[in-house]
Amino acid sequence: MTKVLSVASECVPLVKTGGLADVVGALPAALAGQGVEMRVLIPGYPRVMAALGKSKAVLTWDDLFGGPASLRAGKLGDGVLYALDAPILFDREGGPYNDATGADWPDNPQRFAALSLAGARVAAEGIKGWSPDVLHCHDWQAGLAPLYLREMGAGDRVASVITIHNIAFQGMAPGDMVGTLVLPPGEFTQDGYEFWGDISALKAGLVYADKITTVSPTYAAEIMTPDYGVGMDGLLQARQADVVGILNGIDGEAWKPPFTKPSGKAKHRAALRREFDLPDWDGPVCVVVSRLTEQKGLDLLLMALPALLDNGGQLVLLGSGEPGLEAAYRDFAAQHPGVAVTIGYDEDLAHRMIVGGDAILVPSRFEPCGLTQLYGLHHGTLPVVALTGGLADTVINASPAGLAAGAATGIQFNPVTAQALAQALMKLVNLYHDQPTWTQMMKNAMAAPVDWGHSAAQYAALYAGMVKAG
Repeated sequence: MTKVLSVASECVPLVKTGGLADVVGALPAALAGQGVEMRVLIPGYPRVMAALGKSKAVLTWDDLFGGPASLRAGKLGDGVLYALDAPILFDREGGPYNDATGADWPDNPQRFAALSLAGARVAAEGIKGWSPDVLHCHDWQAGLAPLYLREMGAGDRVASVITIHNIAFQGMAPGDMVGTLVLPPGEFTQDGYEFWGDISALKAGLVYADKITTVSPTYAAEIMTPDYGVGMDGLLQARQADVVGILNGIDGEAWKPPFTKPSGKAKHRAALRREFDLPDWDGPVCVVVSRLTEQKGLDLLLMALPALLDNGGQLVLLGSGEPGLEAAYRDFAAQHPGVAVTIGYDEDLAHRMIVGGDAILVPSRFEPCGLTQLYGLHHGTLPVVALTGGLADTVINASPAGLAAGAATGIQFNPVTAQALAQALMKLVNLYHDQPTWTQMMKNAMAAPVDWGHSAAQYAALYAGMVKAG
């Protein structure tokens, strides 16, 4: 049995801002059948502590970056969850990373250094007879943990791996915070955690972890290039022997479709149209569940939408993000009866949209893995995706070859421009009207392996190969 401590800033069902939470929450159960015991450590945000209820402290700190703290143990499904109860750092209104206005918490460097330090301490000392073989760190919020582990003298006993869920977020802090964050001053160099005069928590993880994973094979290759590496491409090229891309999966039970055949979608499509008072046009109902950002290509979709609407297609969108994009989509919906927009996030609504939609649109400029296209595949809601990252790895394009082989599961477009997206939407409408082809694509999509089975086996093999003697 390989024992793994997973350290992350969010985890379903307790706290979620994006796909990271889904992955962290799903992995322990997925790995249980692979000979891996994974425990999860997350910050003790108010809703986490409320969910934990009465719990015993298994570790304590008199002063953890400004105040007392303790590690509380609880349950995550059938597994163990640790919450870092540090009121001065985490007991506050707002989101995990931002205040009510959307601004970053000014003490984010200390907050997530505390999370990293707690993870390193558990890895180094163990808890009540349980000691992990591997410390698994997720994104910059846990990026300092491998360095702290080394400084505790445990790096030769406990292996560490960091997963890049999105390299664009690097956990920057001013260079004069080296002492504040209890970092070794001698490592504040180009070969250490220094990045253009500042501290980068992500870079620390990339330098000091034994292995580096990211969430799709294509993204692993992309981030070694200047176009996608955000300044870390040289470091990743130097460590390419230690970099591996492992696709995310989804919780097939939590996202189990309410039908088993393509014909079962019809009543759910009709219900979705009724819910949003959409006219009964003859084209596909497309859905978007996304952050509204340029990264996600939602500015391009605005320009491409007429190609869908003019051909009888419709759009139902759920998301929030950049105020300009939120306003633009609200305005667009007000002027077009075939478009319905909900600003915000509602998990139940997201499920209804993916169940009832004919297609799901993911026009991201870059996408490390993506989960919405996997949810779409699982429900026969055909993805229209940009040819990048995990979108390239998980969708079989309706190219002439893909269609001739009867293997296509969606539509890929490249380059990532409004014109190429508009062409993809017109192709979508044409395929939708070719019902035999469309039905076959739905069958292919619903049969696609999108759960954690294969990926969990890859993680288990990675961990097993990392275990250190002694």
